[in-house]
Amino acid sequence: MSTQNLQTLLDFFKALSNESRLKLLGVLAQRECSVEELAALLDLKPPTVSHHLAKLKALNLVSLIPQGNTHLYRLNLEQLQHLSRDLLTPEQMQTLAQDVQPKNWETTVLQSFIAGDRITSIPVSRKKRFVLLKWLVEKFECDRDYSEKEVNTILKRHHEDCATLRREFIGYQLMSRDRDVYRRLPETEWLSEVGNFN
Repeated sequence: MSTQNLQTLLDFFKALSNESRLKLLGVLAQRECSVEELAALLDLKPPTVSHHLAKLKALNLVSLIPQGNTHLYRLNLEQLQHLSRDLLTPEQMQTLAQDVQPKNWETTVLQSFIAGDRITSIPVSRKKRFVLLKWLVEKFECDRDYSEKEVNTILKRHHEDCATLRREFIGYQLMSRDRDVYRRLPETEWLSEVGNFN
């Protein structure tokens, strides 16, 4: 998202974070109104209404229509649709987090459950456990068969409960097991949708 679009989005949410401004838009979505009408409808003073309308007008969410000696305000539906269509799409919203580094969270998780090269405890949270298991499965080579004894030997270097860790490798599809032969699976076959874990 461009800097200009980001600023527009920030201004949009800031403008709509006020209850009175939301109510103003609600009224103007039904009909055109003068400042005096809006003040009476919302039980606000006219200068307060003018202040709120100025904020909305700056974003082009409302427009002013001269009508004789009176000025009426109306909702600019086209601008609202434009913001929704161009700035509030899932694709645009995703770009807001483009500078966020997922690895930062994984590093924090590993620091919480690993001391040196030893696992201090196995996380209860499935998301965190998956992060730990991904780190642990890196201790195994790809394209190589391991006996259960070999798997246990490697796992015990990091944690005593090798039976649980073996089971979790299979459950999270990090390893396959055929009788007592284990094999590390390619990353493309791992349960990658960590967001589905509780």
